[in-house]
Amino acid sequence: MNKQTKQWGLLSLTAMLALSMTACGSNNKSSGASNPGPSSGDTGNKPVKLRIVWWGSQARHDATLKALDLYTKKHPNVTFEPQFSGIDGYADKLATQAAAKNAPDIIQMDAKWLAEYAARNQLADLSKGIRTDDIDKSLVDSGKYKNKLYAIPLGNNANGMIYNKNIVDKLGITPPRNDWTWDEYFQFGKDAKAKLGKDKYALMDATSDYDTYTSYQVSQGKGYPITEDGKFNVDKETWLGFIKKYAELRKEGIVPPPEITTTDVEYDAKADLMNNNNVLIRRTLAAIFPGYESMKPGAYTLVKTPKAAQSGGWLKPAMFWSVSADSKNIEESKKFIDWFVNDNEAADILTTSRGIPVSKKILEYSQPKFTDADKLQGELIKNVGPDAQPFNAGAKGWSNFTSKDYKDIGEKVLFGKETPEAAYDELVKKAKDYQ
Repeated sequence: MNKQTKQWGLLSLTAMLALSMTACGSNNKSSGASNPGPSSGDTGNKPVKLRIVWWGSQARHDATLKALDLYTKKHPNVTFEPQFSGIDGYADKLATQAAAKNAPDIIQMDAKWLAEYAARNQLADLSKGIRTDDIDKSLVDSGKYKNKLYAIPLGNNANGMIYNKNIVDKLGITPPRNDWTWDEYFQFGKDAKAKLGKDKYALMDATSDYDTYTSYQVSQGKGYPITEDGKFNVDKETWLGFIKKYAELRKEGIVPPPEITTTDVEYDAKADLMNNNNVLIRRTLAAIFPGYESMKPGAYTLVKTPKAAQSGGWLKPAMFWSVSADSKNIEESKKFIDWFVNDNEAADILTTSRGIPVSKKILEYSQPKFTDADKLQGELIKNVGPDAQPFNAGAKGWSNFTSKDYKDIGEKVLFGKETPEAAYDELVKKAKDYQ
């Protein structure tokens, strides 16, 4: 699967770049009729209300709500009960709903949770009823668990970093670049801080951030902190070096103090520390970029994650749609997902709010309309691809450790309640609950 994951990212971006050379002459009209399939035609007169949940930026919320309205216009018997939020708290709420057999019909699913939900029989089999012929097979396979399809990918994606290029240009410092090292990243922070002054900071504090540490450890050649088969693999020497480095950065004022760091809410218009100009740069994903662009058009750009002995970046599915196994409307949910992924009119509304389109036909149709921000997403994916690390979707049973326990223990270090050495011992102890 790891080799396939790299392959689908490269294939999709190769196709996207090729299409950019030819699609400018396309005169396709927006029409669901151009994509006949199970979602076409009347779905019957029986009223259906579909509960649907997702996370994301305001731009993603707005686009999705417009798509739901259009679907209801085309299928008047189908209405929606949408639930949407930022990523904070999303996983906990969904897990509680699923355990109570009260999950929404249609669920935006992340790759790192998929195996867990599928193993618990909480997701419906989507092998039939949704057209996937125009999606790279290896990308489709990323939504499988034990050879059954439980999730439909919604976009191509890559991890990287986003920074405020307008402020960096004004500071007159060397900007971030692709193929930079962690040493250059930390030096960028020092250079920026020297120009920013007392109450502004350059870098995010990653002491409690599992995703940034993952990139760091992988780039050191030490593998993922949790292996795909569910083994604890946080390398002690690497982790302690990383944590102590951020302690130095805190002392120098290059990262914010803990009381500011812990207020951050990613891609929230007011609480995101980069968007409110408290820091210049943060980790991100290509698929998140449209949300930032909508908040400050033209302010931001993307670069690869820093490297060390090897790269710290990987390609991944942006996210998935899944259907609850407890839904009473599984077939209607599948019809909607098929339309969402394969319909031109849906594509006109959704653009790249969930990443570069996965359907080759939709990509060909959408390419001429790509904005500069859309193209930046594609550029990051293209740049990450050649030396991308194998994607680790997340081991079954570990999602609570990576999303909550790691953060809680890291914040003890942040506030001086625990030494790095004691925190590492706590990580080891806590991991035993999951092995």
